[in-house]
Amino acid sequence: MRYFFLAYAIIALLVVGIFGFRGQKFSSPPVRIFPDMKEQDKLRAQKPDPFFADGQGARKPVTGTQPRGFNEEGAKEIGGIAEPEFGGQTGYYYTGHFDDFYGAGMPEELALTDANAAAFLRRGEERFQIYCMPCHGKSGDGQGVAGQYGIPGIANLHILKSDTYPDGRLFEVITKGKGNMSGYGYNISVRDRWAIVAYIRALQTAKEVPYESVKSAFDAAKAAGQVK
Repeated sequence: MRYFFLAYAIIALLVVGIFGFRGQKFSSPPVRIFPDMKEQDKLRAQKPDPFFADGQGARKPVTGTQPRGFNEEGAKEIGGIAEPEFGGQTGYYYTGHFDDFYGAGMPEELALTDANAAAFLRRGEERFQIYCMPCHGKSGDGQGVAGQYGIPGIANLHILKSDTYPDGRLFEVITKGKGNMSGYGYNISVRDRWAIVAYIRALQTAKEVPYESVKSAFDAAKAAGQVK
């Protein structure tokens, strides 16, 4: 019988804890066993806020704010980058595919040559380290720091070879996202997205090259302090 009363008491406490008492108001914050996102340090639209001297939470945009699609005097740049570089156009350069098929190779619009290809790859490496490395790792093997915190489904980029995963498809994933990965179409310009694609292909190629064939170049770069 004592176990019955114990179970009854536990169930009663659970019911009270879940549904609470209705019609009562409290001046102190509630105690939350599992804090949710109801209380946040943010400004609410059209609400007063004691943080500012005038007590108003609504603030004017900072100087230089340039909303997309509302540029002054017909300007078509966002932060010095042409607005079309963030999407909204058609063609392989902007979408990664021709009609219903993914394309392969770098678009002609990039105007890549032997003289500027190295700088293009360096730009891709820089953007990769900013946007991709935290999840996919420095070498693109999917062993980035984000995986250490339990984020599942991080892709190993070395298995996304061009013969089964065309460049255009890789570009589209960067743009629109896939699975747990959100899209970067509004953060990374079109040209930089292609630079990332090119750098990923370079990482894949570098992994397959025998060490003996690049040993002299690697040793020279290491001696010059270019690699660690």
